[in-house]
Amino acid sequence: MTITTTAGETAVSTSKSASTKHGIILLLAAVMPPMAIISLIPVLPLLMQEFSGVEGSQFLVPVAMTIPALCVALFSPIAGWISDRVGRKNLLVITLLIYAAVGVTPYFLSDIMHIIAARIGLGLAEAVIMTIATALIGDYFTGKERERWVGLQFATVSLSAIVLIAVGGVLGELFGSRGPFLLYILAIPVALLVALVLFEPNRSARQASESGAKLPFARLLPLLLTTLFVGIIFYTVMVKLGEILGLSAEVSPGQIGAIGAAANIGVAVGTMLFRRFGNASGPLLVLIGLALAAVGYMGSGLSGSLAVTTVSVIIASLGFGILLPTMLTWVLQLLPDNVRGRGTGLWTGIFFFGQFFAPLLAAALQSKLGGLENLLLLFAGLCAAGVVLAAARLKGATSLLTK
Repeated sequence: MTITTTAGETAVSTSKSASTKHGIILLLAAVMPPMAIISLIPVLPLLMQEFSGVEGSQFLVPVAMTIPALCVALFSPIAGWISDRVGRKNLLVITLLIYAAVGVTPYFLSDIMHIIAARIGLGLAEAVIMTIATALIGDYFTGKERERWVGLQFATVSLSAIVLIAVGGVLGELFGSRGPFLLYILAIPVALLVALVLFEPNRSARQASESGAKLPFARLLPLLLTTLFVGIIFYTVMVKLGEILGLSAEVSPGQIGAIGAAANIGVAVGTMLFRRFGNASGPLLVLIGLALAAVGYMGSGLSGSLAVTTVSVIIASLGFGILLPTMLTWVLQLLPDNVRGRGTGLWTGIFFFGQFFAPLLAAALQSKLGGLENLLLLFAGLCAAGVVLAAARLKGATSLLTK
């Protein structure tokens, strides 16, 4: 079967046909990278207490938790380039096994610097897993099916966060501060499923088109910058949630956890709304997503009650749920087959850089602006400005499902 893209290039589909079972396995693989941070949230206080006698522990323990995100941000473009060159399936299997081995290693370590070193190795594996899982969605599916699986990827990651936090807490209760590291063993059965069920996309087709199709960086750049902004506003709400709720009322850890779960459900619902928009254009979806984010940020900044703040956070999360699959689907639409790994790697790297950079930027701006309320209102204003820019792009915009 032959597919003609909007840019005019011709690509040949994979010789095999992907089905639901292939998509589900890719979703399982995509959960592995977020698990690296989410599962440790319940034991962060225990780790801080355990290493309190180590000089610089207030910095080193959070770094041990978040350093994989920085590794994904830095290494994903290279991971994508490698997968375009050597293939995706076998590399994904090998990397999932490495992820399991390196991920569980801190369970047996007692030195914080050794733990950080292991977490760096984990982050490198995550970069490959996330990039290939996403690229394979682009390889296996097109049009509405691609839109469906991209949306399901973000919904699955958001909903799995609720389960992973709970399981991480249980493992922390049973095995102490290192308990959640045992979760990484789950990558082994996922690797087995990848090896037995997934198939390698038709590399000969990609190689045949390689001479005539290059990475459309000029067209990708605005989307990558938008993705960076979306990553920052998304993770600012997540990492600052306790403080945001505390602006309107005293909140307990249990309340923060419950509202955080509701926010993650909001993201998942947003991805479902993304799918309901059918043939909408990228600018229209960005406009809707940023409008919801603006309302959510403004409500959080101006609210005087916990109920209003909670509703505002959920509204913003609905916007994030629309924005994230929109940006990834838009990028996949522009990528020729032979450079899909590189393009996906760039997108993944930019998004995870937003995750890593968000708390640092929020802390700096909060200090400069004189409080969290002003930071929230600033982000609301930036989202509103994005709405105006997206509205200017509406005329003549085509559907995200044209490829």
